[in-house]
Amino acid sequence: MNQFIVIEGLDGSGKSTQLKLITAYFEQLGIKYQHIHFPVMDEGYYGQLTAEFLRGDLGSLNEVHPKIAALIFAENRREQMHRIEQWLATGQVVIADRFVNSNIAFQCAKLENDEEKQRLKQWILEFEYTHNQLPRPAFSLFLDVPFAAIKRSLTNQREGDDRAYLQGKTDIHEDSLDLQEKVRQEYLKMVQEQPDFHLISCADETGNYLPPEQIHETIKSMCQPLITQ
Repeated sequence: MNQFIVIEGLDGSGKSTQLKLITAYFEQLGIKYQHIHFPVMDEGYYGQLTAEFLRGDLGSLNEVHPKIAALIFAENRREQMHRIEQWLATGQVVIADRFVNSNIAFQCAKLENDEEKQRLKQWILEFEYTHNQLPRPAFSLFLDVPFAAIKRSLTNQREGDDRAYLQGKTDIHEDSLDLQEKVRQEYLKMVQEQPDFHLISCADETGNYLPPEQIHETIKSMCQPLITQ
């Protein structure tokens, strides 16, 4: 049985928080699991190249063609593919913080023409799943967070060991709120297009950000079919 789950969302959407909550839940139930955060930037040739891209060493947001950026992120995943396949082969639940849909959302958001977006989307899907033969998730979840919360998160100073790749610089994806808004629209399109891609609404009826624990309960319910087999 496919036990591969992906959590998608904008930068600052609380993916890391939800990953901690769901893995703590798995530990409580005694379920064997592994988790991975993409992009992986602390190892591999493409890990280093991804870090260089995100801190702007390869050019500004508009200077690197989206297809080239997509290739870098795709190859970063390919470098880690053996791990995911090994974990799945041993019957563990695997949770990824971002996967192929993230590549589509962020790179297509940089294009204005719908036909160009569609061509790039198909290229990414074929390159990652057919050429690189990445395992397909059982399902993916998109954390749809009120954009005001995203803005607050990205405007405030973000800290932690996972920020080391920036070397004191800013992340060119996180630094553009305009890009983040466009990325959200690309994610919403994919939720409509892909039957195994589900939207998790992280706001109440008035648009206020829900407590993380309430969002966690929704994610738990989505994961039940995988952990009751």
